[in-house]
This record gives sequence, C-alpha cells and structure tokens, in this order.
Amino acid sequence: MRFAALALLLASVQPAASQYPTKPRADLLGPHPPTPRHYVTYRAPSPPVVDGRLDDAAWRGAEWTAPFIDIEGNVRPSPRHRTRAKLLWDSAYLYVGAELEEPHLWATLTERDAVIFQDHDFEVFLDPDGDTHAYFELEVNALGTVWDLFLPKPYRDGGEAENGWDMAGLRSAVMLRGTLNDPSDRDTAWSVELAIPWAALAPPGGAGRPPRNGEQWRINFSRVEWDLVVADGRYGKRPDPATGKPTPEHNWVWSPQHAINMHLPELWGIVQFSDAPAGDVAFREPPNEDVRWALRRMYYAQSAFFQANRRYTGDLAELGLWGMTGVTLVVRTGGYEATASGARGAEWRIREDGRIWRP
Repeated sequence: MRFAALALLLASVQPAASQYPTKPRADLLGPHPPTPRHYVTYRAPSPPVVDGRLDDAAWRGAEWTAPFIDIEGNVRPSPRHRTRAKLLWDSAYLYVGAELEEPHLWATLTERDAVIFQDHDFEVFLDPDGDTHAYFELEVNALGTVWDLFLPKPYRDGGEAENGWDMAGLRSAVMLRGTLNDPSDRDTAWSVELAIPWAALAPPGGAGRPPRNGEQWRINFSRVEWDLVVADGRYGKRPDPATGKPTPEHNWVWSPQHAINMHLPELWGIVQFSDAPAGDVAFREPPNEDVRWALRRMYYAQSAFFQANRRYTGDLAELGLWGMTGVTLVVRTGGYEATASGARGAEWRIREDGRIWRP
C-alpha cells in the first residue's frame, strides 16, 4: 500500500513529461552551448566526519561554489537567501557539503522516499558519463529525510523515476542554526553533509566506480524554497489568493537550467576530479561541447517536428537547421540516429530518446 500511495502522490506533484520544458529558452539555441558553471574537486586529505557541520580540517581546503542563482538564470531575480556547496572525494565516496541561509527553518516529511521537494530542500543530480541517461537524484530536507532516485532517462524522453532504488551506503547529516518549525524566532541557516558511495552510482544491479584523475562529470545542485505564512503559531505554504493553492516554489541552482526543469542533464554543471589533495589545478574545457551541442539542437528540433508531424525527418533543412554542417542524420523505424565528428577524430551520436554518446 505504501508504494501505491507513493505513486499517487508522485503523480499529483510531478508534471507529466509533456508539461516539462524540454529545452532552454529559444535565445540560447544558437551554435554554441550555454556556458555551464564548473568546479574542480580535490582528493580529501582525510575522510570528513559526516555530521552536517562542515568544520573538519578536510573541508578547509575545498572551495565554495559560486552562490546559487535562479533556475532560469539571470533573467530572473537573484535568490533572497545564499546557497553554496563544496566537494571532496576519495576512493570510496563523493563528499558534498552545502550551506543554506534560512531565516525560517521548516520541514515536515519524515519518511524516506517521500516527495522531499514539498518541503524546503537541497538536491544533488549526478550523470557520471554525461550521456543524459542513467542518472541519479538525491534530496534532503532540514529533518535529514532523504529521497533518492535513479532515472533511466529524463521525463521528457519517457523516463520514469525508480523510487524503489536506494543509494546503498549513503551517509547524510544536517545541522541547524536555529530552531526547526518555530515561527517565534528568526533562524540563520542549515547545512547538509553527504558521503555518496561510488559503488552505489550505477544502474540497478550494476556497480559504480570512483572517477579517474582529470575525469569530468555532469553534476548540478538545486534548492527548493517555498513562501511561508504563519497561522495559529505554525508555518504553512503561502496560498495564491486566486486559487487557494500554494504559490509556486522557488528553484535556486548552482548551474542554471534556463528553464524550470532540473531534468535537462545536458545543462548541468561540470565537475572535474583531481588527485591532488588541494591546490590550483586548472579546469580543462571539454573539447567537444560544440559538437555535442549541434547534436542536441538537432534533437530539440526533431522532438518539435515529431510533435507537429508524428514522424521524424532526415532533412536538416526541414528542421530549420539550414546552416548546420557536419551532422549525418539517418531515420529508421520509430526513430533516428545522428552522427557528428569532434576533436581528434572523436565521433558522437544522438538518438530520438536524447541519449548522446561516443560509440
């Protein structure tokens, strides 16, 4: 019964795939991709104690990310509370620390795998190989309640979250600077500390591995913040006077999505792993982003074309991509595959479900 109830709740709070924006704003769909934020994470000199405090010596050498911005980018007002994160890693774990300024500490959900973004929360998204498929989502609220999910592919491509999947071996903790669920005082912040096992970052039945020195992963962080009111000495979500329903949540992220949709993995930030204990390792610009973006633009256009015509096309001009060169497009029964050549002879492919990879 618990899983049936969860399915009903998920259906009520998650938009259908067709309701999610499937691509960023039109003004960002030129020949060069939107620039994601990036971060170099260093090997932890010692494992931090996962207690939510972020005061271990290991954390002192880790830089903070830039403060989070609105999920749609600079076209929207800056978040009213600062959020930032930092990363470390070793052979067993990815360590994530986050600090969230918050004058009203509030959380209600206590059951694992509840829909945590119905509270204020902090979220982590990880796509180890950057193909936009087989990725992981982790959400935590100020009570320390966790929701972890595996997604075989994004919702826009017909993916469904596997809520029964658990991030085996996950260690997590929160620390509150204030009093939870007490409107009578003003709070300061809360922090989150996570140790995510590499072994858990694999599709169900598989086994993950630690990254190699210099490897880059697509990762993003998100914070959901609700507008609150106080009634009868308790917090509640601010209602919209016109509908009586809660006003929409705020979505603040590390690397902007340029749409209100975290499930556009091609727009997540890039984290580079360094074996150095700490230091000044330069971030290395990925060499094939323009090629990958050309294929992604073609995918966006094909998706729109299919919605209008119920078929795919092998003609780039029919997709409105007259000036695009270097992309070979083959339509097959039920789908298509496009190929483009990148730096140093690298070949990249994309297909109708959005997966992009090197064969």
